[in-house]
Amino acid sequence: MKRTYLSTLLLLIVLAACSAQTVIRNGKNLEERFPTPENFERVKTDENSFAYFLRHYPLKPYGSPVLLYNGEKKWSNVHESVFDMPILSTDLIQCADAVIKLRAEYLYSQKRYDEIHFNLTNGMTVPFSRFANGERVSVSGNQTKWVDGGKKGYDRSVFEEYLKFIYTYAGTLSLSKEARAKDIKDIEPGDFFIRGGSPGHVVLVLDAAQDRRTGKKIMLLGQSYMPSQEFHLLKSFEKISPWYYVEDATLRTPEWTFQKGSLMGF
Repeated sequence: MKRTYLSTLLLLIVLAACSAQTVIRNGKNLEERFPTPENFERVKTDENSFAYFLRHYPLKPYGSPVLLYNGEKKWSNVHESVFDMPILSTDLIQCADAVIKLRAEYLYSQKRYDEIHFNLTNGMTVPFSRFANGERVSVSGNQTKWVDGGKKGYDRSVFEEYLKFIYTYAGTLSLSKEARAKDIKDIEPGDFFIRGGSPGHVVLVLDAAQDRRTGKKIMLLGQSYMPSQEFHLLKSFEKISPWYYVEDATLRTPEWTFQKGSLMGF
């Protein structure tokens, strides 16, 4: 216990020393609040893309703490900013769930309802369109089946019911199995680094930029964690924090280390 405490204390000291290159405190989103380091420019994105959605997602005022599902503050200061994304008052939206929520919210905002589908831990694929058709999933142990009798429609209440069900029965293991592996050289916002399992973890690539001279890439990473907590932009151990260098190597984040080859995408 003493070693764990000292290691955590050292981590916080290191992170405290890693301040952002430049922060525009009144910036409302990642693009406005976090300019790129010198010689870097953000990768181009289409206005209808997931990358654009993440880059322009509203942030809470600079300096806001990360709140847990019960309203308490997260004790460790590993974040640079907090997404203005409501969470439930139950311990349900953890790391994979937050990534799923952002992806689903993006597709929902685009009215691409047929593309909203996620796998449960037992492998069953659950499309939102079937919920919208009034179907629901009956769960008994590890067995699942479709049944009729639910509310129909694509309105927000049905969508929220769908997401809550996915949060309950999906996780890093199911997300890692349904996602596709990606080469690090092809990284783009909306991809994620993941370790599926129990415990497992996932961090989402929120933005990316490239050095105009060398082609070297950097990225911004975000996460939720355990227990359920607000989604937040992570600090890094680099002088360009919160930016991370994109490297074909082990990725070390404040609360998790991902092995080489952990990058995946939807």
